[in-house]
Amino acid sequence: MVRARAIFLATALCMGTNLPAAAAEPVEQHNSNAVWFENWTGLSNASLTVVAPNGKISNIYAKSGTPVFQLPGDEVLDGVYRYELSAATDEKVEIVNEVDNGRGENQSNTISKPFYTTGRFIVSRGVIITPEETEEEDG
Repeated sequence: MVRARAIFLATALCMGTNLPAAAAEPVEQHNSNAVWFENWTGLSNASLTVVAPNGKISNIYAKSGTPVFQLPGDEVLDGVYRYELSAATDEKVEIVNEVDNGRGENQSNTISKPFYTTGRFIVSRGVIITPEETEEEDG
């Protein structure tokens, strides 16, 4: 039994060395009045679109580093805010159907692989909160 585990572990480790490392995905963070992302390694040209409960759309762009959305100081609406985050990664992918883009010898046959995610956060009493998970009891 111990030998089987050792063989399995050795095989898994050897196979894992040939696989590319998975890129860390950005993780949403917030304080009482701002939302941003951590684990931002290898991402650039980010666009963060936030939709407020009343439908107002805010766009934040950051060439490098994480985009940061801040609640407006004057009229903060309570409710669910939804966001879309897109950015370019360091990883390059081949353009399948190349088109002459007019760049001549500066034209490339690769582009940056895009990163995209969506999410939401909740504002209550004018501040961003972390909702508590509640479980119903049988009874």
